[in-house]
Amino acid sequence: MVKITTICCIGAGYVGGPTMAMIALKCPHIKVTVVDISQPRIDAWNSDELPIYEPGLDEVVKACRGKNLFFSTDVAGAIRESQMIFVSVNTPTKKTGLGSGKAADLTYWESAARTIAAESKDNKIIVEKSTVPVRTAEAIEKVLKRNCSDASVQFDILSNPEFLAEGTAISDLTAPDRVLIGGKIENEAGQAAVDALAEVYANWVPKNQIITANLWSAELSKLAANAFLAQRISSINAMSALCEATGADVAQVAHSIGTDSRIGPKFLNASVGFGGSCFQKDILNLAYICECHGLKEVADYWYSVVGMNDYQKSRFVRRVVSAMFNTIRNKKIAMLGFAFKKDTGDTRETPAIDVGKGLIEDGAQLAIYDPQVKEDQIAYDMEGMMGNITCYKTAKEALQDAHAVTIMTEWDEFKSYDWKEIYDVMQKPAFVFDGRLILDHDHLREIGFIVYALGKPIDPFIKSAEGA
Repeated sequence: MVKITTICCIGAGYVGGPTMAMIALKCPHIKVTVVDISQPRIDAWNSDELPIYEPGLDEVVKACRGKNLFFSTDVAGAIRESQMIFVSVNTPTKKTGLGSGKAADLTYWESAARTIAAESKDNKIIVEKSTVPVRTAEAIEKVLKRNCSDASVQFDILSNPEFLAEGTAISDLTAPDRVLIGGKIENEAGQAAVDALAEVYANWVPKNQIITANLWSAELSKLAANAFLAQRISSINAMSALCEATGADVAQVAHSIGTDSRIGPKFLNASVGFGGSCFQKDILNLAYICECHGLKEVADYWYSVVGMNDYQKSRFVRRVVSAMFNTIRNKKIAMLGFAFKKDTGDTRETPAIDVGKGLIEDGAQLAIYDPQVKEDQIAYDMEGMMGNITCYKTAKEALQDAHAVTIMTEWDEFKSYDWKEIYDVMQKPAFVFDGRLILDHDHLREIGFIVYALGKPIDPFIKSAEGA
């Protein structure tokens, strides 16, 4: 087994940066270099303002940076000197061609593989850290072998999928539920490569939590995990619609079924919908793989999970419009939160995008406040609609003279606001549409708000406005 002393990671994003920082922290004997072709991104990693927000990340990076953790644009140099190379590049959904809207685009992965092959002069262990389709390793191995000028160089490919949740990435890395390593464990070289990576993680992860599998099982496990988690969210969101129709309370239903040891309580929080870089992308990828293997019924099942998520967002928009007397034209609607979840500035697939577009299409003027998302990111996500959007640096400004407020992200600070003070500066009737179920709805009603909370019995005022 090779004793690893040098590691590089290609890709300085949400996965590569934090993961390598944690390895550097826990393995001071290993030199870790994170490389990326984006100079601004690398400059940010070397600055006091990191390119991503994650609680605890600043402390980890600053403890190791310049000692055994380095950020660089010298991709070729890092490849040459490293024994183990993590590839953590973006694998977006294809926008055109075969599999458009469903299949993973491996352009960046293939480019990274070609660069690794061109620069490698000795044996390398290549670790898939990006989320990739099943059997990607097989294709990458062919690219590596055909593009390396030295036939004696051996490439051992491992799959080491990440199971990080944004907002809790550092705690997830510090004490993971499990570390999964897939490799060609049926042969000696493959097993040795698996053991080498396992030895890195064993510096802080208990060995009984380091799971090994064959390559294909490891690659599929990442897609399967995200699909199962998203399916739970879509399931409870489907229940939320039924709860509203029958007068049931989705929180009570979720608590009841969550106490069943066979089900458990996690991921049973009803909301306006799931977001993030993984869930929708991975489910569509999984469904497409099923289609390619002739498993149409299986594919349709997973497509329905995404369909329910889309339905939940559009249902929320319809509820806002109908509650406000079927017209929101030129009404100021404050949107508290734009990130897809708290404790992150990530807006990829955030429900706020689709909800915001739906409200604007009905004529609303949006006032957006998020403690971590910058205005230029909102402008990028809401391209072509900024004429109907004003971004604010404080919630107080966003709420001044608003007709309604929608809660789109479960930031803790929203729960601590003085809602009586907010009520006094809003237009009347003042509406609260809680898409995350984080506020004290009874207290809001006592103040005078008209409240809509997902999956809760419908306020009589809203029912009368809808003509129910």
